[in-house]
Formats: sequence, structure tokens, C-alpha cells
Amino acid sequence: MQTIDNFNFAGKKAFVRVDFNVPVDENFNITDDTRIRGALPTLKKILADGGSVIIASHMGRPKKNPDAKYSLKHIVAHVSAKLGVDVKFVDDCAKAAEACAALKPGEALLLENLRFYAEEEGKPRGLAEDATDEEKAAAKKAIKASQKEFAKLLASYADCYVNDAFGTAHRAHASTALIADYFDADHKMFGYLMNQEVLAIEKIMTDTARPFTAIMGGSKVSSKIEIIENLLTKVDNLIIAGGMTYTFTKALGGKIGNSICEDDKLDLALGLLEKAKANNVKMVLAVDAKIADAFSNDANTKFVNVDEIPDGWEGMDIGPKTEAIFADVIKNSKTILWNGPTGVFEFDNFTSGSRAVADAIVEATKNGAFSLVGGGDSVACVNKFGVADKVSYVSTGGGALLEAIEGLVLPGIAAIKG
Repeated sequence: MQTIDNFNFAGKKAFVRVDFNVPVDENFNITDDTRIRGALPTLKKILADGGSVIIASHMGRPKKNPDAKYSLKHIVAHVSAKLGVDVKFVDDCAKAAEACAALKPGEALLLENLRFYAEEEGKPRGLAEDATDEEKAAAKKAIKASQKEFAKLLASYADCYVNDAFGTAHRAHASTALIADYFDADHKMFGYLMNQEVLAIEKIMTDTARPFTAIMGGSKVSSKIEIIENLLTKVDNLIIAGGMTYTFTKALGGKIGNSICEDDKLDLALGLLEKAKANNVKMVLAVDAKIADAFSNDANTKFVNVDEIPDGWEGMDIGPKTEAIFADVIKNSKTILWNGPTGVFEFDNFTSGSRAVADAIVEATKNGAFSLVGGGDSVACVNKFGVADKVSYVSTGGGALLEAIEGLVLPGIAAIKG
């Protein structure tokens, strides 16, 4: 497989798929440029070699072409400032051949939002609500054919292809998977950010130092079922946190008051506990909780046993006994995966549990463990607590990371690795 370090971009035009789906305010000012900064090493390497870059990304979920709300023209100035090059802009990604051909070594061009074209995602748009199954099937077939042509068009702009957009690696889109078919193996590769993500996942899932502990949060067992089932064949310890706690607690006969719970998933929770036991995996559950009489930062609070939550009260975070239990397991681990906080960390009065987990991960990392933090809320936690630089790796991917943990093959990765 070709690598970006071994490829000389001198005199080459590189089509670089990035993830510049950054948040902007009502005046289109970028409020978090983490994704832009993450792609800079790749872009700068190409330019330093004497190559030129054609930067391509999506933004948001536009329903029409074009849609000013999601135009990448709003970020051109910021990208230029960060890259140190006056980035050119083409307002139609499907009509950029002339501008791409005119690029000189050391120059950069940003294409308009790829998702302005339905062909990027390969999903039909504009179907009538009462469309028949036959009409839907025909529309799907047509858009899939058009998607390949769109990918071929994008590929024609460049001499080589670099995928540095891990956040969309789980999507078989024109610019993330199909485009790679139009480049030979020596002219397609991962960017630095994408390569770091792939290596981090491989280290977690296949090159595992033990004990391996996964901390899984989230409100619903149902949304994490495939991930949990896959982890139960790989980890030594699985810590269940967040809202899922109360589904497991109720399934075991506990009283959870008004806490969030999936009543139709109680048998599923019990089944997961049995599977953990069969696989010799230690399933670590909360023993106490910080509860509140309302879903509010200013609510009245107290600590109780997790299975003795009174009516009118709800679990908002783990309690101090659970913090100690979780921390002990984490500190004695050599591989750690964290996906999901322990409670409603957005409220300052319910951050203690998540902070305790973060601190334990930092300590374990300092002592030689490999720690991977992924998923929007977990990333927000380590950023909020100022410890993002004290864990081994913070993933930029949400859905992509979760699907990789599930054991699924990501189209954007397979397109390069084969």
C-alpha cells in the first residue's frame, strides 16, 4: 500500500478528501476548526513537495444544489490563513476541470460542497412521498450509476488521490470510496490524519496489550448493541456507564425511579451479562449514583445505591463508590477505549464521574497504557477537562469509529487498502 511519506508529489495534482464539516455560527464564523487543523500536515506535505492540492469536502446535509447555508465559500479565508496559501475556490465541484488544470505547483484549490450533488452520497432526491416501490428502485439504480460517473469526473481532476477524511470513512460515497477505483495502487493513499486513525483502531482491536478495558456510555443499549457484542469477544473488562446503566440495573431487579430506561431491552441486557460471563469478560456496572429530582443543573441531588433510586428522582451520574471501582479497573489496564460519558456531563454538577474516568485514563496512559477516546461526547469530555493531550489518541470519527469497533469494514479504508 502506498504511503504519503513515500510518495513524491512534485509536479502532481492531488485530490485530497478532507472533512471540513466544521460548525459555524449565524454569521458563518467557524466556532471549532479542529478538523481543518487536523488536515494541515497532509496538505502542507503535498505543497512542500512541489505538488498542488484540490481540496474536497462536504458540509452539513444540503437538500439542494446549491444551498448557500452550506457553502464552503464561507471557510475559504480561514483555510487560507491556516494553510499559509491563498486558497482558490470553485463554486461548482462538477465544473472545476479548467480551474484544476490551471493549478501550479504550490497552489491550492477548494471545491464547493460535494453534497450539493446527490451523486456524492448516491441517494435519490426529490422522490414523491407516494412513490411506488418500483419508482424508488428505479431512482436508486439511476443514482448509483450517476454516482460512478461523478466519482470518475472528480478523479479526472488529479494525478493522485489522498483520503484524509476518517469521519466519512464509513460511507461509500463518490469521493470517499468510489473515486479510488480510478487510481492505481501507487497513486492512492491515506493522509496523515486518516493513517493515525487506522493505526489507532488496529492497535485497539488487533494489536492489543492486556488487560483491555472498554468504557461504553450512552443513553441506549439498543444503539450500542452491535458494538458491545463485538467487544465482548475482545475485551477483558467492559464498563457500562451513562444512561445504559439503568436498563441493566432494572433488568437485575433494581429500583431506578425516573431514570432513563429501555423497558423493551431488559432481556437483551441480561443476555449481554450472560455472554460476558461465558466469555470470561468482567462486566463492570455502577453500584451508586448521583441522583436529582429534575433534569437540571440546579436540581436537588443526593447519592444513593444505584438500585434504590426513589420515585421522582433520576440517575444523572455515577457516585463516588463507582468512581473508585471504575478508576481501579482503568488504572490496571494496558489498552483502554472510551466511548461515552458516565452521566450528564453537560451540567457542571454532574461532571464528577466523567472527570474521574478521564483522570484514571490519563494516569494509566502515563504508566504505559494505550488509550483511545472516540465519539462526540467523550471527545467533548477530554476537551472540557483539558486532558486531550494526555491520552494516546483522540479520534476525529464518530460513526466511523463506532462501525470500526463493531468489526465492520469501512468503505473509505477498504478503497485504499484493498
